[in-house]
Amino acid sequence: LIRVQSIHVCLLVCSFRTFPCAAVEVKNEPILGFNEGSPERAELQKALDDLKGKTEEIPCVVGDEHVWTKDIRYQLSPFNHSHKLAKFCYADKDLLNKAILASVAARREWDLKPIQDRAQVLFKAADIISGPKRAEILAKTMIGQGKTVVQAEIDAAAELIDFFRFNAKHAVELESQQPLDSDGSTNTMLYRGLEGFVAAVAPFNFTAIGGNLAGTPALMGNVVLWKPSDTAMSASYAVYNVLRESGLPPNIIQFVPADGPVFGDTITSSEHLAGINFTGSVPTFKRLWKQVAQNLDIYKNFPRVGGECGGKNFHFVHKSADVRSVVTGTIRSAFEYGGQKCSACSRMYVPDSLWPQIKQGLLDIHKQLKVGDPVEDWSTFFSAVIDDKSFARIKKWLDHAKSSPKLNIIAGGHCDDKKGYFVEPTIIESTDPQEAIMAEEIFGPVLSVYVYPENNYKEVLNLIDNTSPYALTGAVFALDKNVVDEAAKALRNAAGNYYVNDKSTGSIVAQQPFGGARASGTNDKPGGPHYVLRWTSPQVVKATHVPLKEWKYPYMG
Repeated sequence: LIRVQSIHVCLLVCSFRTFPCAAVEVKNEPILGFNEGSPERAELQKALDDLKGKTEEIPCVVGDEHVWTKDIRYQLSPFNHSHKLAKFCYADKDLLNKAILASVAARREWDLKPIQDRAQVLFKAADIISGPKRAEILAKTMIGQGKTVVQAEIDAAAELIDFFRFNAKHAVELESQQPLDSDGSTNTMLYRGLEGFVAAVAPFNFTAIGGNLAGTPALMGNVVLWKPSDTAMSASYAVYNVLRESGLPPNIIQFVPADGPVFGDTITSSEHLAGINFTGSVPTFKRLWKQVAQNLDIYKNFPRVGGECGGKNFHFVHKSADVRSVVTGTIRSAFEYGGQKCSACSRMYVPDSLWPQIKQGLLDIHKQLKVGDPVEDWSTFFSAVIDDKSFARIKKWLDHAKSSPKLNIIAGGHCDDKKGYFVEPTIIESTDPQEAIMAEEIFGPVLSVYVYPENNYKEVLNLIDNTSPYALTGAVFALDKNVVDEAAKALRNAAGNYYVNDKSTGSIVAQQPFGGARASGTNDKPGGPHYVLRWTSPQVVKATHVPLKEWKYPYMG
């Protein structure tokens, strides 16, 4: 093993088995400040300057072969859509099937490698991203996905590095989890990869998620087809190249951009499908799951289907709450990265007694929020939404808010796509807690607020639990301990990541493993110690050391 922070592995050896008992020390990656005059700021500025006006060419990669098809696409910078950041191509059905067969052929040798060897790839990749490749991946995330420097840093650097290091740590330590032995026999648990291939379908909004969706199954002995998001292509390709540079053999992860339906149809019709690791929309996830169900008879195994699908995340405010914490936490949660986080707060419930203070606080900060180009102006709080489809969807919600008698826009509400896909941070007050804008995911910088009579908070807790089909994140702001306890019980199933007196965003690997249930997904908790087990097929081996010489039991006389 290479050194991460410090790695200590002791080897237990007996006559019948050898497995590592590992104590791997890993810490969360520090978040750099990028203050003026700092070396990290200078390096990032150079990387940003190097990308200006340039178009990177990104092929499909199957094994070591770089393949171009006729279906050419472009990744546009969301805040300047005249800049084509990347030119890439879609893999067709034939190329995807070629990738599947090449992966399956490479699976056995990869799966038989010691976990320490596979973990070493991720440890090394984390070190490379932490050091020489940090600026490049941050710059490509900023320009390609419209992130500010801090949003890129917590995603494409800190979180991705943490995913790689902690998952490698958990994988190594997993092998020390062994069953009990008994007199005369030894029992061993082998953590094998899944038989077949895993399809990793990644979203645009977190570079780290793409690396984790593909990297973790590979770590556990699987082979992977990675479908990166069209709108995160440049950063995803940079991460893929780091993995290869770190010793990942060819054919273990195939980098195959593709049309969504073509990719879904191809993987689910292959007898070799062993799993789907997905982050994206509910309709797409449901479609894949249905296709898997329809094709169950062709598979060698029941495929593992894991997914994270977003949310309609809440901030509940009690009359005992600290107003300043509510205001600042909600501004950050609702509007950082333009609300394009699965965890972003998009509905808030406020008691009438506090609403005047909270409303004024929100409006005061709203006036200071700068929306613009995060590369040219580092004082930008958030930039454009990701693409024209997202812009059109959010615009429909703004038009709905302007026409509905139940909704009142108290801040923002405008949008403009002439140069980039810009949407103002928007705050909407709803007189109806069941209005669609309080229940449906928007995935943009739109916050809806329902003001309730302060003594009706128990009814509001029930309302929160039942208004939306999602259950991803949520926050309760209250200084009254009894109310905090009441809310925890009432909202037990309403969020997979639940915050008390803190905003609903900002989960950190190994501190708050992330995921939700209901329509939000399968709640597999990436960032936690059990996530790696999701991508293994354990085998138990019993070795008996005392020959069995008698078929009769003693009671038989």
